Formats: sequence, structure tokens, C-alpha cells
Amino acid sequence: MRRPTARAYAASAASLAALLALVPAAARADDTDRAATAATAAAAATAIEKVPYAMDSSNQAAWWTPVATYKGRGQYTYFAFNEPGSTAATHRPAIARRDPDGVWSRLPLLDKSGQQAEFPDDNGHNQSSAARDGSGRLHVFASMHADPWRYFRTEAPGGDVTDHASELPDQGVGITYPVVTTAPNGDLYLAARVGAGSDQRPGKLYRWDNAAARWSVVATFAGALNRSVYPDDLTVDAAGRVHLLYEWAKAPATGFRHQLSYLSYDPSTGAFADSTGAAVTTPVTPATSDVIQELTTGEEWSIDNAYTGPAVQSAKLTLDGSTPKVAYRYRSADSGGNFRVYYAYPSGSDWVRKTVYAGGQTAAALGITWDETDTKRIYYVTGSGTDRVFAATQTADGTWTAESAAPGVTADRLAVRRDSDGNDVLYLPDTAHNSLYYGLR
Repeated sequence: MRRPTARAYAASAASLAALLALVPAAARADDTDRAATAATAAAAATAIEKVPYAMDSSNQAAWWTPVATYKGRGQYTYFAFNEPGSTAATHRPAIARRDPDGVWSRLPLLDKSGQQAEFPDDNGHNQSSAARDGSGRLHVFASMHADPWRYFRTEAPGGDVTDHASELPDQGVGITYPVVTTAPNGDLYLAARVGAGSDQRPGKLYRWDNAAARWSVVATFAGALNRSVYPDDLTVDAAGRVHLLYEWAKAPATGFRHQLSYLSYDPSTGAFADSTGAAVTTPVTPATSDVIQELTTGEEWSIDNAYTGPAVQSAKLTLDGSTPKVAYRYRSADSGGNFRVYYAYPSGSDWVRKTVYAGGQTAAALGITWDETDTKRIYYVTGSGTDRVFAATQTADGTWTAESAAPGVTADRLAVRRDSDGNDVLYLPDTAHNSLYYGLR
């Protein structure tokens, strides 16, 4: 198999001015020399290569977790993505695997007939989330919008990725927004919205017992009458505690949500807790959730997808030790219709919220990682521009500085996963050109 050539982007003296022009002004440091140095260093530190397989334009979502990594003889990366289908209105899910030598291989998701699975396009819903368990099995949840489970996995490392939907609990109910992560002990945790009722659609947490190779229900973690739950992200800390991020919406469904919330689960005790460590009873409701972004002036519960008022739309989670750090997009009454990017973290009994980017419209795509040097790195996608994917960091004086995270690449969506070597692995779809890019910084 041909090995694609990595493209390492470094800003030259001739292109530096153009690169700086792409840094959002509202997030740029006042010190021009310092900003130039930061932009040059960031560009030089970003290595990008094109994944050598065609991507379908439907490969776009905000909630997904399409990246998995594993450290063996080196770093392995797995990208779950949609390939073009047999018609313009369909897609075929697959995994692109990158080995430590930079060689790519393709793993199609196979249905029960042994053919590559194919599903209707449904942007923002019919995309894939993936994880690798402690035994080396790959797990993929693909293309569900209130559909029965569409779940594929390998039996052993290197095997085919085949249909295992019958292994999941809650057979025959509608599943949407599956997000999945790997725990330090090799187990997996999965959060999803379950059900297709018009009066409520709760969120459930599931666990893959790696030793027993079995899925089970942990709990219905959130649910309320006339409300739907939108899982955003989950991660597991070194002690095995699961951290969940989710939004609320008026049932049955809408593109605009409210009351971004946080919850943790301790498998050793079976208890759920808020960000202060106080125990909570599940399923939590909007009234009992640990709310990060409260309702603001003019905000309404609406199922009208033409609603223009305040709302949450997409959020991602990382940890500093066991402390949650959150990036999210919020449209307020005074934002001119734009979804601004915010950073939030718990402090005492409340959440502190900081504006990261307010320079224009953003797309429903976010990432956040915790770096030993930069601390929080927040990735976001602007609504327009040549370079649209940016990484923002905060200086000691509180100033947010952003630079292009993928210079020269016209990506318009984003996912990020930090590998065990401390690198941010960037998943960069360019939906206009049916291309997927891999980035490392």
C-alpha cells in the first residue's frame, strides 16, 4: 500500500502575514511580535496529511467521537468515517487506520451478508463514533437517528468489523447521538439518547465489560417529561470515574438546545454526582442537573428549527486530573445571531464561564484538550474563511490567542482526541471536497 506523504505546515516569512490575518481579531494578543511567534510555532507544530480514501459529504456532526488511538509499538489512529454510497443520498461507514509508520489501511463495516453496510444520509445524525477496548477490539456505532442499534465490532485485533447489533441492551428502540470512550481498565462507556417518543427522549449510559465481552445498562442518567437529552461527550479519569456532558431540549427534538449540563458516575460505588462531588439521584431533570449554561434573557424552549433566540449548540469535555473543563457554543440575545465559543470550569458551587471567540459565526464543531504547557486548548471552526479550524489558548493575563490549527486545509468540521504521548490528533473533514485529513500537534 502506498504511504501518503505527510505535509508539515510551517509559516514562511512570506506567508506569515497572511496566516496572521486569519487569526480572529477578537482572540488575537495585543503584542504583535508575541502573536506572530505563537502563530509560527503553532503552524510548524501541525503535521497534516490527507487520508487516502474518499469521504462522503455527509461525514459531519458536532456530537460524534469518531477518533480512537492506541499505543503499541507506536501510536495507532482509527478514524471512523462515511464513504460515498451507491447513490448521492447514501453512505457506507468505514474505519481508516493509520499505523506508527504512517501507513493507512481501510476497514469497511460489514453487514450480516458480508457486504459493506450502507445507510441513508442524514447530516448531523448518521455519523459514526468509535473506540478500541482493552483487548484490541474496535467498536463502531454508525448512522442512527431514532433507529435500532447499528453497532459493529471486531472479534479480535486485526479482524473484520462486523454487525454485532444484537449484543446491545434495549433492542428495538430508537438510538441517536452515541458517544463512546475507553476507560483506563479497557472497558468502554457509551452514552446515547434512547427512544423516539414525542413526550420525552432520555439519555442512557452503557458499559462494555471488557473481560466478559458484554454490554449492560448502567442507568438512565437524565430524562424528564417534555424534554429530550442530547449527549455531547464523555470521558473517564484515572480513577475510573465517568464524566458526562449533555444538553436539554424541548421534546421531541430540535436543532437548538438549552441548559448544558454535567454529571459524573463512579463505578466503584454506583453513585452519580455533580461537579462539587455531591450525590444526585438519576435520572436527573433540568431542575436537578448541574447546569453549566443557564437560561438567559429571551431564551425559550422551542422545537422550531427557525428559532433565533438564545441556545446551546454543541459542547466538548476534557479533564485536568479529575476536574472537568468544557468548551461549548452559545448564542445569546446580544451575539447578533452568532454562536460564540465559551470555556467553562467548576469553581466552588458554580461554573466559571469565559468567552473564547466572539469574532463571527462558528460551525457546530468543537474540541478541547488539556496540555501540560498550554493547559486548555480549544478548537473551533469559523463559519467562513480560507482556514477555518482554529486552536485557542489562554495566556497568563487571561487573553485568548487563536491560530490556524490546519493552515492551508479547507476543513469545515472537526473532532479531536489526545493520544497517550500527549499529542492532539485532529480529525478534519472537508465536506465541500469529499476529503478527510489527519493532523497531529
